[in-house]
Amino acid sequence: MSDPNTPLPDVPMAAPGETQHWLARPETIRRLWIALAAFLALLIALGFVFPVHGHYHIEEVPGFAAAVGFGGCVALVVVAKTLSALLKRPDTYYDD
Repeated sequence: MSDPNTPLPDVPMAAPGETQHWLARPETIRRLWIALAAFLALLIALGFVFPVHGHYHIEEVPGFAAAVGFGGCVALVVVAKTLSALLKRPDTYYDD
């Protein structure tokens, strides 16, 4: 039997004799996160090179769309957490 205090791995391990899928390897996941962050930073940097013409002055600020998108994501998470705290049922809700 395994030790209950042993932390579980982040990704599923391959069965003995099998190789792990390339997308499940921790080093591949780390490289994908780095590539995504670099790509997003490049897109924001391009906002300084190529000016954006918006309806309002604030839309012309480089990185404004990224900031609004991130703020919207954070707001959705906060609203979801608040709703789950308000609407959750006890564990024994369906018990007799």
